[in-house]
Amino acid sequence: MVLHGKIGTEIEIKAPADKLYNMFKSAHLIPNISNTHIKGVDVHEGDWETHGSIKIWKYELGDHVGIFKEQVELDDENKAATLKGLEGEVFKYYKSFKGVYKFTQKDESTCIANLWIEYEKLNENVEAPDRYVGLMVKLVQDLDAHFLGA
Repeated sequence: MVLHGKIGTEIEIKAPADKLYNMFKSAHLIPNISNTHIKGVDVHEGDWETHGSIKIWKYELGDHVGIFKEQVELDDENKAATLKGLEGEVFKYYKSFKGVYKFTQKDESTCIANLWIEYEKLNENVEAPDRYVGLMVKLVQDLDAHFLGA
């Protein structure tokens, strides 16, 4: 019975890695860009761009709107933003939940987005968080489309 896991994907996108990473550093614009999936982001403690700040996300997944309170960990050198879950609907199913967005510039016109979730299930009957990885992919695709159209 394995309760710990890591699930994710890698997608190729056109927007620059710096722009995508900076969007997660100052997440207040994300609901305007990905309003189908992200309904709001508010600072609960700290500010928009400081490592360790706490934010509350309101997201839509299928026909459900959920809340995810997280503490952001920023890695400027590797262009990685880690959203460490503190509270929210995911904790009905998971003991721990951490989403990571990592952006790497492949060449002048291509960026690789590595997206994954590290989690611990509350019990063996809980499914892996595939649908949350899907939400991460949709969010990054929305941001990519925004930067390409800008």
